[in-house]
Amino acid sequence: MTDAIETPGRDPDADLPEETMWQGRFVTARRRGRWEYASRSRGIRAAAIVAIDDDDHVILVSQYRVPLGRICLEIPAGLIGDDDDKTGESDERAASRELEEETGYRAARMENLGEFYSSPGMVSESFSLMRAHGLTKVSEGGGTESEDIVVHRVPRGELPEFVARWRAMGHGVDVRIAMLMASGGFLTGE
Repeated sequence: MTDAIETPGRDPDADLPEETMWQGRFVTARRRGRWEYASRSRGIRAAAIVAIDDDDHVILVSQYRVPLGRICLEIPAGLIGDDDDKTGESDERAASRELEEETGYRAARMENLGEFYSSPGMVSESFSLMRAHGLTKVSEGGGTESEDIVVHRVPRGELPEFVARWRAMGHGVDVRIAMLMASGGFLTGE
């Protein structure tokens, strides 16, 4: 192992033409050579928010997810600029809006931790991982009228047990919660 960052060679299908197989309002199915994958339509991206309050509680949400056929535990998240009146919306503004809509918490500041991909072998969608600082509870949350979101405030030290109980009930768990259960890392401090 070296300190140098090694990168793999380019895939032989990378320069082949991309074909749109199907396009809906939010999702597009594409093919390039032997690869089939999905992307967000209209270039829409997402913001996912790590929200930890001053008492070291993680703010999570749960809602029924049709693609999974079950309720899923997640960090708060939402689309950036998904409505006509939000065209050109910044990652920070979208994250602030989604955090308050979904959880009822307002952040004094949003820190952009970078762009990430959750399933790069199948989905081209990226998300900006945001860290909310200075949380203040301003409402009950629960999302917009078309959403049925439940807010969970979980002590960070008890998160692994909370997730285990959640799984035992047959519910799904968003992969981004794993980073909150890891020791150390960039999410430990303010």
